[in-house]
Order: sequence, then structure tokens, then C-alpha cells
Amino acid sequence: MIGKWWTNLQNRCRTCSRVTLTAGVLVIALLGAGILMTVGAAAMAYTNTQDFCIGCHEMKDNVYAEFKGTIHDVNRTGVHVICSDCHVPREPIPLIARKIRASLELWGHFRGTIDTKEKFEAHRTMLAHRVWDRMLETDSLECRNCHKRESMSSELQSEKARNRHAKAQKEGMTCIECHFGIAHKEPDGITPQELKAAKLEKKK
Repeated sequence: MIGKWWTNLQNRCRTCSRVTLTAGVLVIALLGAGILMTVGAAAMAYTNTQDFCIGCHEMKDNVYAEFKGTIHDVNRTGVHVICSDCHVPREPIPLIARKIRASLELWGHFRGTIDTKEKFEAHRTMLAHRVWDRMLETDSLECRNCHKRESMSSELQSEKARNRHAKAQKEGMTCIECHFGIAHKEPDGITPQELKAAKLEKKK
């Protein structure tokens, strides 16, 4: 098919040399690729905005409503995060992988899986476990977008926090094992630590 297209193009451009024709096709291909990459980057950026994230009432009326007023929304330092700060990695490969996975989750939106408060509450534990699973797998990558262990000052932490962070580092724990239910309502059932323990038990 490509061979026929190339032959047809050569027949139409009999006055063009093979080099000129090849260069022309290459330039057009590069321009096309550039346009696709630009559109893709713009789409990636837009789907990371808060307006996009709360564009559907499932998110706006449930998790976003819970998020309002929490420490990640309003605090003494004025640092405000949005949905993508906690739910989308910043590194290129993990970011693209997360976007692909998120696109598959749209099926639930179109089916109306959580389009009422009652349905959302019925799925809350499953949804939370899905997020916790991912964060356990990635060592809470999204948390570490903002919170750097090497930048933490133990002198500015309470003795309790200092001891817990030291214990967590020694035991190879990740952020989500302790810091959960701080931006959204804590679901019923097991905690991230118990979820991790159950997964490890299954592997034995």
C-alpha cells in the first residue's frame, strides 16, 4: 500500500528529484508529528487542571467537596494542591501510564457507576483501595512530588512525628501507609498497612 502511494506520488511529481521528493515527505511527516505531539501535550496539560478534574458532578460533589478545607487545600503556608498533584505522577513515563489507565476509567463514568451519592459511597472502599494499591506499588510517588524526605527538618517536627518518620524509614514504609484519610473521607475496612500486609501474605 505504501509502495503504491510512493509510486503514485512519484508519477505526479515527475519534475521532482528523488531527494527533493523524499525531503518533502519527511518535512510533512515531521510537521504532522509535531502537530500531534503539541495536541497531545496540550491535552495532557488540560486533563491535569482542576477544572477538568471536577468537571463531572461525581468528583465535584463527592471527593472535591471533602477535599475543601483540608490541610492540602488551606494551610498556614498558603500551599494549595489540586487533584493532579496527588493523583498524577510528574515523571514522563509514569504520567503517560497513569493517563492511559485513567482513560479506561472513563467507562465507569459513561455507565453511571458512581453517578449518585449512594452509588459513590457503595464504591468508596474499592476506589480508595485502588488508589492505595497504586501508591504502595510506586512508593507514594505522587506524595514525593512535593514532600522530599531529604528536605524534611527533623528539628521542626514534633518528637512523635520524628520518631514515626525514623521508624517508617527503617522499616521501608511508604507515605500512604500512615498518611491516609487526610484529603478524603476514610473508607470502611482495612487500612493501607493492612492492605499491604494482605498482599504480601497472598504472595507467600
